[in-house]
Amino acid sequence: MSSCGFYEMCQRYHGRAVMVQTKDGGVYRGYIREVDRRQVVIEPIGRPRGLGGFGYGGFGFRGYGFGGYGYGGFYRIALGAIAGIALVSLFFW
Repeated sequence: MSSCGFYEMCQRYHGRAVMVQTKDGGVYRGYIREVDRRQVVIEPIGRPRGLGGFGYGGFGFRGYGFGGYGYGGFYRIALGAIAGIALVSLFFW
């Protein structure tokens, strides 16, 4: 699938739990939080909620305290590096 196809799929799955496999064999599970034409931003599943790192309850920049989750708590994956995307609800892990 082309990166354009992955962009459309990520748009459709925005806010839902997904599993993303990259071409180099990496596997990332989390919620799609942002999508643009170059990358998708995934918030990992099972992260502790609350304050942490440099973020304080929703202040800060994307990936730097956004939502109070702390510094660098998101995966940023280039659309061109994605080999496959699936909804996590289909898997029992």
